[in-house]
Amino acid sequence: MHCGIVLPRLDEEVAMSILRSATKLHASVRQCARLVTAAQQQRRGYADMAFTFASPVTVHYEAAKVKQIDVPSFSGSFGILPDHVPLLAVLKPGVITVHEDDATSKRFFVSSGSVTVNDDSSVQILAEEAIAMENIDAQAVREGLNKATAEVNAASNDQAKAEALIGLECYEALQKAIEG
Repeated sequence: MHCGIVLPRLDEEVAMSILRSATKLHASVRQCARLVTAAQQQRRGYADMAFTFASPVTVHYEAAKVKQIDVPSFSGSFGILPDHVPLLAVLKPGVITVHEDDATSKRFFVSSGSVTVNDDSSVQILAEEAIAMENIDAQAVREGLNKATAEVNAASNDQAKAEALIGLECYEALQKAIEG
């Protein structure tokens, strides 16, 4: 008895029949999922991954076909290939490497943003700031790193210190990207 409702007791034969039906249904669902996955894989080839990468001022890629994308995230850096599991991740300051084909790759520094991998193998990266590595001025980065360090040391309250630490983290990542 539960909440004043009396439930009939199932006999063993009926229970076994329900269990067999549920098992058959589960197996059918798994088989359908395998067929759908196989059909999707036949529809798109290995290098078929549509990639869109943009920041507020620039669209770097729009539905471009690329082979691999390496991204820095707060849960760790990882590579994205076609048929990657769907996910949503937050970017941390660092370098995104886009492998366009076997011989060509481009590197971009991002300050923050998000990466979305969809079930259809499309990938979108939306960055707060993104700049091609070849356009980064090493001297400006050193000066920015020194200024950010001074701002952290001069912070008069917790909010100012937190904001300065964000800038310092970004400049440290930029410095590391230039050196590596």
